[in-house]
Amino acid sequence: MNRKAITHYQRAMNLAMDGNYTEGIKELEKAIKEEPGFADAWLSIAGMYGEMKKYAEACENYEKAKSVDSLYFIEYNLPYSINLAGMGRFQEALKAINDFLALPDLNENSLMAGAYRKKTYEFAVELSEQNNSPDYIFNPVNLGDSVNSKFSEYYPTLTIEGDQLIFTRRVNHYNEDFFITEYKNGSWTQSKGLLGDINSNMNEGAQNISQDGEWLIFTGCNFPDGYGSCDLYISYKTIDGWSAPVNLGPEINTRHWESAPSLSPDKQELYFSSNRPGGYGGSDIYVSKLQPNGRWSEPRNLGPVINTAGSESCPFIHADNYTLYFTSDGHMGYGNNDLFKSNKQNGEWTTPVNLGYPVNTIEDEGSLVVAADGITAYFASDRGDTRGGLDLYTFELRPEIRPVKTLWVKGKVFDKETLKSLPSAIELTDLATGEIVSRIQTDLESNFLITLPVGKDYAFSVNRKGYLFFSESFMLSQNPPDSVYNIEIALQPLSVNASIVLNNIFFDLNKFELKPESSIELDNVVQLMKENPEIKVMISGHTDSTGREEENRQLSARRAQSVVNYLVQKGIQANRLKYEGMGSSKPIAPNSTEAGRAKNRRTELKVIE
Repeated sequence: MNRKAITHYQRAMNLAMDGNYTEGIKELEKAIKEEPGFADAWLSIAGMYGEMKKYAEACENYEKAKSVDSLYFIEYNLPYSINLAGMGRFQEALKAINDFLALPDLNENSLMAGAYRKKTYEFAVELSEQNNSPDYIFNPVNLGDSVNSKFSEYYPTLTIEGDQLIFTRRVNHYNEDFFITEYKNGSWTQSKGLLGDINSNMNEGAQNISQDGEWLIFTGCNFPDGYGSCDLYISYKTIDGWSAPVNLGPEINTRHWESAPSLSPDKQELYFSSNRPGGYGGSDIYVSKLQPNGRWSEPRNLGPVINTAGSESCPFIHADNYTLYFTSDGHMGYGNNDLFKSNKQNGEWTTPVNLGYPVNTIEDEGSLVVAADGITAYFASDRGDTRGGLDLYTFELRPEIRPVKTLWVKGKVFDKETLKSLPSAIELTDLATGEIVSRIQTDLESNFLITLPVGKDYAFSVNRKGYLFFSESFMLSQNPPDSVYNIEIALQPLSVNASIVLNNIFFDLNKFELKPESSIELDNVVQLMKENPEIKVMISGHTDSTGREEENRQLSARRAQSVVNYLVQKGIQANRLKYEGMGSSKPIAPNSTEAGRAKNRRTELKVIE
């Protein structure tokens, strides 16, 4: 060997020991200039590029080393395969690892490492054959200088409208604080620290904002009032900013590690990760339910379908309240922590699905959040265009791993007569199954937000004791609208002549037999009558102007009678109920359009005594 080449090589090794790969590569290139057949120099350049996660450059130099001495290269097929896999070239990686494992007399560590990599490559090849989306392009877009800085930004979390993004920034390389950016006029505004009493000189991180933007639950480590190393805390949005954090208490926190919170869209369930005893592995995902007294229930482990002998963390429950994303190193994947998706069906979780390459790679993957549209995702990465450390990026999810697109209804409840805020109970029910999808209370100012996953039809009701309930239907199983709903709900005090439209009473065309899904609304009427035994009501049926008026009047009367019959069967005294058929005599919308005619075909309830 040329003496100068060896000198450059030794300098490069010393630089590499200090982690200075860039200068080390320069020294190796000088060595190769002196000695073009210096196979170890080519291999060391490849190795340094691999440490820098520059997989393409690493593979290029491994292949040059192979061209110099293919026999000597065989032992380097293991790191070569890893860099091929880093580029997503799994079929080639599988061939390279098979060549490596064919070597005689491999030691035990080499055999174990090779077998592990082979298993991940075979998994990757099989999964790529299943995920056939030829038109899909994975193209993460950096959120730009207004969001990202020379420091690391990570753990994004999003409100339901998708116009507020809160994230963690590691300020001055050691202190974690929360920052916010807003999407206005097609771009993200300059990020700024959260106002109020939430950021401190302690480490706040791994946060989750509620879909309505009113609560922030986060991880605080080594806080003075902590129960263990890391606890979960909550802060509330006020007119002066975010309130001082409050420890979620011994129902949630233990002397062990609790982190990575995620609130369900109705704020009734809290998912998080913990390494407390009694789990299935290093850390498991748990869920706790909010009790009527405002306390959280004893957390329940999500079970062996989700949790493994490895570690599961970073749960994110989507706005549809059915789709859970999380990280795991225990389920089969590409190596280290991968992202997975599971759906909640009849209270049980489906077998997790690996999100696949290129969302998952051979490296560790972190938290992922998905907007209500079910398409737009956000994550942290240290890709080539990073401003420094981890940056926040957005991309479109591949169709096979998307959650259900979710609309929402938000608004305010108030007294129709006094116009004062009226805290009330709100229920959303699946019309097809009768299952209650969400049950929430308005906040102290009587505002509410409830999510509407597309693909189903819903009955929506608002209740307050001493008032007539309000009902609405959202038909999203066919041709759902592109917009969301904003409703100002004026509840009527129980008094004579107070009336409501029963929007979830259904009949087939020209029929008067109640359809099964009408029972949800009718049971609300039963509850109203039983809670207020002094009231009597009139049920009136109405039609549109199509057809002969006498036939319309008879049809509307029979429909109203069907409602009364149902209520009597449920135990309401007949002398408290009257009915009438109004035909098309009292339209509430023009009969010139189908939308108007649909409004006119209605059933009303009126307090008569």
